[in-house]
Amino acid sequence: MAAPLRIQSDWAQALRKDEGEAWLSCHPPGKPTLYGSLTCQGIGQDGIPEVTASEGFIVNEINKITCLDISSGGGLGVSSSTDGSMKIWQASNGELRRVLEGHVFDVNCCRFFPSGLVVLSGGMDAQLKIWSAEDASCVVTFKGHKGGILDTAIVDRGRNVVSGSRDGTVRLWDCGRSACLGVIADCGSSINGVAVGAADNSINLGSPEQTPSEREVGTESKMLLLAREDKKLQCLGLQSRQPVFLFVGSDAFNCCTFLSGFLLLAGTQDGNIYQLDVRSPRAPVQVIHRSGAPVLSLLNFRDGFIASQGDGSCFIVQQDLDYLIELTGADCDPVFKVATWEKQIYTCCRDGLVRRYQLSDL
Repeated sequence: MAAPLRIQSDWAQALRKDEGEAWLSCHPPGKPTLYGSLTCQGIGQDGIPEVTASEGFIVNEINKITCLDISSGGGLGVSSSTDGSMKIWQASNGELRRVLEGHVFDVNCCRFFPSGLVVLSGGMDAQLKIWSAEDASCVVTFKGHKGGILDTAIVDRGRNVVSGSRDGTVRLWDCGRSACLGVIADCGSSINGVAVGAADNSINLGSPEQTPSEREVGTESKMLLLAREDKKLQCLGLQSRQPVFLFVGSDAFNCCTFLSGFLLLAGTQDGNIYQLDVRSPRAPVQVIHRSGAPVLSLLNFRDGFIASQGDGSCFIVQQDLDYLIELTGADCDPVFKVATWEKQIYTCCRDGLVRRYQLSDL
């Protein structure tokens, strides 16, 4: 029988500080309770604390959460970690439901399929995997990328998915046959973020040079947006593979999202959030700059969007981009990802915590 371990309730905050301490205790059955402490010996360059334990306890490893998502019904959450695993948890209280294990090295991205019962993940092992949230089994593994997968997108109901990689390519996959339907783009630069959106009728997406595979489902009239490491934001027709525009920004693009059939957002390493109109993309509609910290995630939300940055800031912009709500708590630690369900907002941060915010009416 495993011995119950108790730990100071605010241990995560306490161990973020140099020489910060947190108590813990362990009561093995039939033996006296063992009391001890954890001490932070400093913060490493990767932002992860170096923690030591008092006699009788050992710190095996410290992991950070890299990404999260909430299921379409709002009942489940999934989060990925640098230890190669993912966790499925109850969104209402964080109770652990399943552990998904199979990636080697960091899992960079995870998201639910529209059904809310299946999860897509991409890792530094260059593998894309599909999992059952019900029994934690890995049902499909896609191989083909030569570098770590940094972001994914799901096309319509999920017969096809898109992946962007450090190898500079974006691939379209057939989930039913576990096969690659083609390399959509080969940029020669790391693809940090991808987004798929339905195009407004006024946008010319071009025509495919070859007849699309019958296994391509829902790719017509869709735009594919790529946030690239070489300071370029690229948009192309998902089915046609034809270029729509190429925009050069101030620094590496980390993330991107569509706001509508012609409006989009993209965030850079130097803190700029570009709003572009696909119909006239040469000059931005506007550039939002709140700090020089990297923009790490962007999410379409209500009549605006949610952004998170590397300095711990996370904010909601509403009503024609002039009304702002700050989400607090991350305290200078990068907020890697934001997910929402109705009035709930979830964030994952370098301090290893998932935070849930309840919004009143906006």
